[in-house]
Amino acid sequence: MKNHSYDYIIVGAGSAGCALAYRLGADPAVKILVLEAGGRDRSPMIKIPLTWGLILKHRLYDWGYFTQSEGRMAHREIECARGKVIGGSSSINGMAYARGAPEDYDGWAKDFGLSDWSYDKVLPFFKRSETWQEGENSERGGAGPLFVSRMIYQDPLMDAFLKTTGELGFPFIDDYNAGRIEGFSHMQTTIHNGKRWSAASAYLYPSIARGNVDVMTHVSVNKVKIKNGRAQGVEVQVKGGTQTFFASKEVILSAGVINSPQLLMLSGIGEAQALKKQDIRVLVDLPGVGKNLHDHLVCDVRWKRVGNGPLFDVLRFDRMVIDLLKTAFWGSGLSGQVPAAAVGHVKSHESLSLPDLQLILAAAPMTAGPYLKPFVKPYVDAYALKGVFLTPQSRGEVQLSDRNPASKPLILQNFLSHPQDTQVLREMIKIMRHIGSSGAFSEFSGGEMFPGSSIVSDDELDVFIANNAITLHHPVGTCRMGLESDAMAVLNSNMQVFGVEGLRVVDGSALPRIVRGPVNAPIMMMAEKVSDHILKCS
Repeated sequence: MKNHSYDYIIVGAGSAGCALAYRLGADPAVKILVLEAGGRDRSPMIKIPLTWGLILKHRLYDWGYFTQSEGRMAHREIECARGKVIGGSSSINGMAYARGAPEDYDGWAKDFGLSDWSYDKVLPFFKRSETWQEGENSERGGAGPLFVSRMIYQDPLMDAFLKTTGELGFPFIDDYNAGRIEGFSHMQTTIHNGKRWSAASAYLYPSIARGNVDVMTHVSVNKVKIKNGRAQGVEVQVKGGTQTFFASKEVILSAGVINSPQLLMLSGIGEAQALKKQDIRVLVDLPGVGKNLHDHLVCDVRWKRVGNGPLFDVLRFDRMVIDLLKTAFWGSGLSGQVPAAAVGHVKSHESLSLPDLQLILAAAPMTAGPYLKPFVKPYVDAYALKGVFLTPQSRGEVQLSDRNPASKPLILQNFLSHPQDTQVLREMIKIMRHIGSSGAFSEFSGGEMFPGSSIVSDDELDVFIANNAITLHHPVGTCRMGLESDAMAVLNSNMQVFGVEGLRVVDGSALPRIVRGPVNAPIMMMAEKVSDHILKCS
């Protein structure tokens, strides 16, 4: 590293950190340091969309986090995959692109006093971030760094699914990122020319090419250095000891919903009593640090497939090799897509004003993999509806396990601690079963595999949910924005940490309440918006 002093230090090269580096580094005179705990994103498994399932299954390129024992989830320790690699979670996610509902952001404005985050205020930054394949319009952007397109995976199962949902009275919507989300549609994705288009592809590598953004990988940040109420820089762990990098303008934590609150607490910012227990000097008493953790839960209904889908034929070993080469060199293979081509947003009860459920058609099983008779037996083809509960009421927290920065923090999601959450998940399974047993969609079914036709009563469904629901990897809220008068707020509306100058948190932890969809797009939008504010004030 050439020097130890920069204008901005960004901790974390994830969705927010990459976008911040790109926007703040537009002026070549500005010097930026990006610190990433993981390594480079060179692996073909990251780049090729179809291998996403292997990344998740084998916990590649993530922190290896699990929650504490979740009492209402059969005391399971639920995996909590968070990206530890250039691009962060945008390099290991399922590549779905969604903004949530406009009403989500209007709710932030109304319920948390965040008038700058109403939908009309955030829409320009959603548009600025993306290049929508069908061109710019009043709701979509046409010249941004992030390429967004419709999933082009072709399967007659998908056509039957959309036909059946229409026959059942659910509307078809052309674009669920153009305002209205209720109804069924083709999935939108961050895949470009058959490759994953992560935040690193969109933002970080173009910013590095300018020459004023340095990136350090495999770097562990111990704490933020604070003097006289101002963030001076960060202390990092290096071979043989520690090293400090200084920021003349700002330190920005974009380390994610688990690690950003951990770093604040290690730096003396958090609930005073909890910090004292760890023998950490209290600089700012902010009881909301680490609190308000919440996430989307997902449950499947799975059916054996009559016949085999298009992916099955491709995954025969000899054909798979050819398809991977087509994807790697020309972006035209089936492995350049994900077999989740349709999605819907529905209500668990007709009295609701907005959808609280998302239903995703998974046209192939997670067990799908290469085979070659007689050496490797083919997998049993199946499909599923993956139901996502979009508006959870349960809240958890992140705590320090001790004062050692290398120790994993304690994560307790408190899943299903609010009784309403189980009730909604139960209704969600019933809706998915109804769709699965209807119309042309049902003709593909060779029988329900999971949870199985014997699981019928509400009590049985509740036990099934407790034993099988998992996270969809959208945790948010642990350093939430709010008014200074809000005792549990950690950040103001510009994501500045209360009580410390020159320090912001810009990542998923800043969301006051989760949106109705994946959080990757909202996090990049937030980085776009905050960078605009920083540049105007600098």
